[in-house]
Amino acid sequence: MANYDLLGNIAIVKFPKNTKKKEKLLFSTHLLKNNKGLKTILEKKEKFSGRLRTQKTGYIFGEKTKESLYKENNCTFRLNVETCYFSPRLSNDRKEIADMIKKGEEILVMFGGVAPYAIVIGKNSKANNVISVELSRQCNKYAQENVKRNKLEDKVKIIQGDVKKVLPKLKQKFDRIVMARPNLKDSFLGIAFKSIKKNGKIHYHGFYNEDNLEELKDLIKEEAKKAKKKIKITKIKKAGDIAPYKYRYRVDFDVLS
Repeated sequence: MANYDLLGNIAIVKFPKNTKKKEKLLFSTHLLKNNKGLKTILEKKEKFSGRLRTQKTGYIFGEKTKESLYKENNCTFRLNVETCYFSPRLSNDRKEIADMIKKGEEILVMFGGVAPYAIVIGKNSKANNVISVELSRQCNKYAQENVKRNKLEDKVKIIQGDVKKVLPKLKQKFDRIVMARPNLKDSFLGIAFKSIKKNGKIHYHGFYNEDNLEELKDLIKEEAKKAKKKIKITKIKKAGDIAPYKYRYRVDFDVLS
């Protein structure tokens, strides 16, 4: 059975191996008929890969475009589904974090992409301001457009660059850091601990099998120890599945000192 993600006018479908072209077209026709606003069907050719977590897709049916206009949480986003990582499956995660934010908080979003976390937070919370940092120039182009599209120019700031180089130059501490990090080896917790205020909060994404969840906790505790920070883990929850028995977990923790 085919799996798919809907991103506004585009559906990205992962077909089972050896699915015939006729079957793909039949499935695509059915999908278009049953989803209002859907105009393009793309096939997922490869998994997300590389430092920028891009993917390869192939055209199957409908309008020939790879640019999506997607809506969630009272926000609108435009992006290229091949050049910019975006997961509609994290919609609830974005809203959950926005709901936790208290009036006047200064927020940092690392690995900001086309700014979904920053914009959902900006639109649905009373944060003072939000800074979103993203390495990809392509994603930042869309992020700037999305900030304007959602009328958040006075609240959300987009910065292009490597977080390890950008944050020391900012010389700013934050009440809350969102780390919706890609599936890379580097935890980036070292730079996050340097940028968080005392009693600040961090939301960290890690990719682990259910049986290895203790490794995730140990990693965070070890990095905190290296940074000479005292922390308290308050919550661990599944933010999405990425493979059989492997999940994206969100760990919420307080930095007490």
